[in-house]
Amino acid sequence: MTVNQDDELTALRAQRMNELQSQIQQQAAKQLEAEEQARQEATDAAQIDAVLRRHLSPEARARLARIALVEPKRVQSIKADLAAMVSQGTLSTPMSDASLKQLLTQLSKSRSNASVRRI
Repeated sequence: MTVNQDDELTALRAQRMNELQSQIQQQAAKQLEAEEQARQEATDAAQIDAVLRRHLSPEARARLARIALVEPKRVQSIKADLAAMVSQGTLSTPMSDASLKQLLTQLSKSRSNASVRRI
């Protein structure tokens, strides 16, 4: 091998090393961002749960837990709606299971009112 080939090989190795380092830094930044987002979501969920623990009866909380087993995403939106109602002062404290059933019925009616038009 000549000196020229050695220099080219060294330059290629250095370039590849820089590319790998930049990829690792990007992955680390993405992972850190994802962890921060997950931590924030967990904090928000804990705050909502704490608010609902104070404003829902044990039976109503049990109903939400059973719904969460079947439809976890729907329960998240229901909990967010309930927390908003608490902050607005439109939720009677403590909300009974019967009141929660009525609210869920109203929410499901609004979901089922969406119509599908076929062309």
